[in-house]
Amino acid sequence: MIKHLTQHGNSSALVIDKAILELLHISQHTPLEVVTDGKNLIISPVTNSEREKKFRQALLKVNQRHAKTLKALAG
Repeated sequence: MIKHLTQHGNSSALVIDKAILELLHISQHTPLEVVTDGKNLIISPVTNSEREKKFRQALLKVNQRHAKTLKALAG
């Protein structure tokens, strides 16, 4: 399948057919990760486990940076 980008404001957009979205269980609210290997554009739905992992890493950073303040607020 060959697709062309469409103008969307000052950006370009790629329209994905409904059948493909349904096949991959993607909706307009599904977060997508966009990466490249230098030659290809790779678009993947972010699974809950990926989101959970990123959230846990961010939470750990916040807890490490602000441990004293968080303990003071809890006490």
